[in-house]
Amino acid sequence: MSPLSKKLTVEFVGTFALVFLAVGTAVVGIQTHGTLAVALAFGLVLAFGVYAFGPTSGCHINPAVTIAMVMGRKMDPKEAGGYLVVQCLGAIAGAFVLWLMVEAFDVVDQTGNLGANGYGVPDFGINLAGAFVTETLLTVLFVLAVLLATDKAATAVLAGVAIGTTLAVVHLVGIPLTGTSVNPARSLGPAIFSGSEALSQLWLFILAPLLGGVIAALIYPLLRSNELVHTAGASDEI
Repeated sequence: MSPLSKKLTVEFVGTFALVFLAVGTAVVGIQTHGTLAVALAFGLVLAFGVYAFGPTSGCHINPAVTIAMVMGRKMDPKEAGGYLVVQCLGAIAGAFVLWLMVEAFDVVDQTGNLGANGYGVPDFGINLAGAFVTETLLTVLFVLAVLLATDKAATAVLAGVAIGTTLAVVHLVGIPLTGTSVNPARSLGPAIFSGSEALSQLWLFILAPLLGGVIAALIYPLLRSNELVHTAGASDEI
């Protein structure tokens, strides 16, 4: 298997795991275990991914992160295109398994929408404008955490902890409002199998996180260490 094939495979598997395990925690248990458990699931899955997959692909598993890497000239745009495709395919595959569990295996969907993101009361706690601003800001903070935690000046062994913790906190804020996206692929998969309302709102959960990734890439040079070499073991791209 070529190096690029390995990277793409890892990105597919990582995004599949994020949707199946983390979104799955919401689907099967948000009413039982609560928001904190779902937030921790997202953070723990990503932390594992950083350590397990980071040395191979950088463990982006998020188009917003990949876009930020391209903007920062840390990644070839052609390679990034492959990342974006397999991230979306991995998310769709993960959501399909969740859909199969609900439709064929008699699992009760405690979210009522296969964990899809959305806005507008009473289903979600924020309106369209608020959802766009919230998702953009949360993505800026998350992507900045990824960039800064994998800088040479950071402690490499703690990068996964820092990134996973940030994603967990982001979800604690965002779950009651939009269900938390900060990841267009994560939103795409469940929306496809959730129905027309989730699909009609999907544009926001693609555009806002991508915008957040762009903004984070622009801010990062102002905040980063003077060291230009990235840490080993956390990301080959950053």
